[in-house]
Amino acid sequence: MPNTLTDPFGRSINYLRISVTDRCDLRCFYCMPEAFKDYAVPESWLTFDEIERVAGAFATLGVSRIRLTGGEPLVRKGLPELAGRLSAIPGISDLSLSTNANRLAHHAHALQQAGVKRLNVSLDSLQADCFQSITKGRLAKVMAGLMAAKAAGFAPIKLNMVVMAGINDHEVLDMVEFCLEHRFTLRFIETMPVGETGRKASSHYLSLQTVKARLAERYNLLPSIMEGGGPAQYFTIGDTGLRIGFITPVSQHFCATCNRVRLGVDGTLYLCLGHEHSVALRPLLRAGASDEALQAAIREALLLRPRQHDFNNQQTTVMRFMSMTGG
Repeated sequence: MPNTLTDPFGRSINYLRISVTDRCDLRCFYCMPEAFKDYAVPESWLTFDEIERVAGAFATLGVSRIRLTGGEPLVRKGLPELAGRLSAIPGISDLSLSTNANRLAHHAHALQQAGVKRLNVSLDSLQADCFQSITKGRLAKVMAGLMAAKAAGFAPIKLNMVVMAGINDHEVLDMVEFCLEHRFTLRFIETMPVGETGRKASSHYLSLQTVKARLAERYNLLPSIMEGGGPAQYFTIGDTGLRIGFITPVSQHFCATCNRVRLGVDGTLYLCLGHEHSVALRPLLRAGASDEALQAAIREALLLRPRQHDFNNQQTTVMRFMSMTGG
């Protein structure tokens, strides 16, 4: 078999998102309920050896990009060690990290030394009170993490802002100016109805087509591209070099070009954010499956990939939190 992963609709899969924990030290209301306690027990988490083995199987099958996610990945003790192990896997050319930056000030240098090349940082507000109302956290800690990452030499650093009507949409222009000042890349994201929290947050849904039109009134938006495995549609602001991305899973879904799958902390392989299709890899790993059997299970799992999500179908219900899926 050729070393490439292709789903039933001809899409090539070259990007694996790995959740290293379902825990988080913030409580963004659209992601995890404030009182949520129903975490996976550590005994069910994949060990670093198991994560490395699954990543190696995907690399053998042609996956070249890995992103470490959570929950909040920096909650997992020893994450720089895991990053170093994954970055050394033959065939893995791009190792990145999604984080809320709450603990990044203490780990930025170690992560950079371990081979993490790019950072995506969730930042929904530049106002301390608004940030606290969304996340129950302290903006100052996130800012310290961002500046530590900048000092460590990470480039690009992408800021992800979930734009919500009546909550933080008034800060769109402020976020652009902040990224211009610090040379960060900015990506706007639409709310997604994943899990109970996501469906509640959908009452604040705002189409990014509206945001784009608002920005076009002030800035000269020029179509652009940016290296990475994600689905964002990029524009550059004039000759500033600032790239702004729009991630539109609802208003303009990008299912036709989806190139990723997600591995949950418990070894569950999720084939789509908008469907419940999944395959449990942990039992195979702990039963002593060969490398060939593991690769065969991954290939078979790809047969479950749907053509597209059903976020716009009111009858479709995804019964899990984003923190369980891997962001």
